[in-house]
Amino acid sequence: MLATISRAATRRPITVILVWLLMLLIGFGLGTGVFGRLVDSVPDVPGTESDRLAARLDRVDPTGESITAVIAGTSVSDPGLRAQVERAVADLRTVSGIAEVPDPYTTRGLTSEDGRALVIPVTLKGGLSSEDEERAVDAAADRVKRVDAPEAHVSGGPLLGQQMGERAQEDVQRAELISLPVVLALLLVVFGGLRAAALPLVIAISGVAGAFLALFAFSRVTDISVYAIQITTMLGLGLAIDYALLMVVRFREERRRTDDVVEAVHRTVAGAGRTVLFSGLTVAVSLTGLLVFPSPFLRSMGLAVAAVVVVDMLAALTLLPALLTRFGARIAPARVNAGGNGDGPAVEGRLFARLARFATRRPVVVLVALVPALIVLALPAVGMRIGIGDAKQLPASTEARRLYDTLGAHFPPGTGVSPVSVVVGPGAGSGTVDRVRALTATSDARVLPDGGTLVSLRPSGSADGAAATDLVERVRQVRGEEPVEVTGVAARLVDFRAMLADRAPWAAVTVLVGILVLLFAFTGSVLIPLRTIATTLLSLGAALGAVAWVFQDGHLAGALGAEGLGSLSLTAPPLIIAIAFGLAMDYELFILARMRETWLRTGDHREAVVTGLRRSGRVVSCAALLLAVVFGAFMTGGFSPILQIGLGLTLAVLIDATVVRMLLVPATMALLGRWAWWAPSSLRRAHDRLGVSEAPAERRWPAGV
Repeated sequence: MLATISRAATRRPITVILVWLLMLLIGFGLGTGVFGRLVDSVPDVPGTESDRLAARLDRVDPTGESITAVIAGTSVSDPGLRAQVERAVADLRTVSGIAEVPDPYTTRGLTSEDGRALVIPVTLKGGLSSEDEERAVDAAADRVKRVDAPEAHVSGGPLLGQQMGERAQEDVQRAELISLPVVLALLLVVFGGLRAAALPLVIAISGVAGAFLALFAFSRVTDISVYAIQITTMLGLGLAIDYALLMVVRFREERRRTDDVVEAVHRTVAGAGRTVLFSGLTVAVSLTGLLVFPSPFLRSMGLAVAAVVVVDMLAALTLLPALLTRFGARIAPARVNAGGNGDGPAVEGRLFARLARFATRRPVVVLVALVPALIVLALPAVGMRIGIGDAKQLPASTEARRLYDTLGAHFPPGTGVSPVSVVVGPGAGSGTVDRVRALTATSDARVLPDGGTLVSLRPSGSADGAAATDLVERVRQVRGEEPVEVTGVAARLVDFRAMLADRAPWAAVTVLVGILVLLFAFTGSVLIPLRTIATTLLSLGAALGAVAWVFQDGHLAGALGAEGLGSLSLTAPPLIIAIAFGLAMDYELFILARMRETWLRTGDHREAVVTGLRRSGRVVSCAALLLAVVFGAFMTGGFSPILQIGLGLTLAVLIDATVVRMLLVPATMALLGRWAWWAPSSLRRAHDRLGVSEAPAERRWPAGV
């Protein structure tokens, strides 16, 4: 298969390049339309009580979502300001699609006790189309902004999702502007030439175009989260650079062995291409665990990110060989350093060889020193909590955050917070509504057109805080057999947590089985896959623990422009786990590929470890550094969920590429010895028949194994 791909790319390089150029134009043209189709309905889980009741309210409730406006910075009793606000309220009531706008001067609780702020809740009509809702929201926001006051902020409801989408687009553009020049500079240092350094960037840009196009395609059939743009773009950039780096380094090595550029390309695809193929498949399999969850958000993220991985893999296996065929003659071969041989740059890999020898000679010391340290770093993850979050997750300069901060400065806790919505069915007992309303100090009730009673319970604190989720649990406890259902932000969070707890074991089994099969197909060993998963879980746990320590507990959060939130965004843990696990497999395969080559050639397990790390350590280190730069660039936006994901992935990559791959891997391989490459004879025969080999004629099992 790989030979067929390389022949096609080398025979018709211009055709392949033109096809990818067309895809790039479509991706940056049509694909960017996804920015206008993003949603923020992350916690929705179809079939849950909160989802069913929300759908019912959409059908029967004459009112829909609401947005919130706040006027502040001056005395609200000023006659001129009052006249402006009253005219604005009157105008808002005439806007098509708006159901209710109370007068803040005559409605209790809408003016602050200090007399310096007032709130204007704007309730939309139910059953609006997305276009009508957008027009109503834009008209309302525009009218409020015309009030002449020091502060006039509008957000909440559908407007919050729109503002998050705009912020997502700004963050992507900023991250690309920061990361691409830095990555190019680092690649120039690595390769020492502009032509070789530019190739990974070409693949990276193609990967981003593919990411946009894949997201746009998925947005036609399912909801795409506001987080999808940053996640897929950062991963698309990082993986494309990783794969291209591996291929170009191998190509320069092959160019040292042959002057025939086409033959060097064929050898590169046969060797490094095999690693890229298995790496892409492994990362994609790691993301299939997200498909086990019934959450549209997690499923769409799994599909979108897996699609981006496949695009990067295809670009590395088709576009890059075509570019190397066309321009590879101008790329200098790798230098042979003093003390080197025909197999690789001995001097450049000397540090990694020393690390490997140290770890293989003292494996127990390495394990005793590093494993407890990684476990300690992972401890904060034990108390990890997840929440939906609110505008507090956004940077202080954003409109939504300004409204949030203004409300917090002038009004009691809970003002403007989404209520816990309870519907008491028509057949409920006469005292049911009173029992429900007694659960909180602040509530209101109204009769719905279908005969049910909608009770709005106002929790203290945030919409997804402990008080709100406890309120949901108490409603479900006191209702007994009565026809009572609950929805709202807190109820969706409770149902989302239950969904995660129920499906997480199945997701883990799906991913682990897939990874074990792929790693066996790559290595022909049954023990290496188990060892790989165990060491990867250590780096993953350490990264998650650090994220919880910073963003949940608040330690050093200020240094990142954030603050402790008391919980992590519910988007962060599953995405960090899925993506970081896949990336760890990425680097593992880079190293195992070189180890396996030496093992098949020599049959010496210690030499396989040392030589494998010597020949792959530089590529893995450079790839990890470049990926960390990309992830770090996405942490400049200030959006807390992306900061959490960015920090988690950066730490996971750096810990995995240094502590785990450079020390734990050689130490554990040394303890396993020759048994590391063992497989039962029946599985060995199956691997010989079905495994994808870079050199079928040379594949053999050393004697005694």
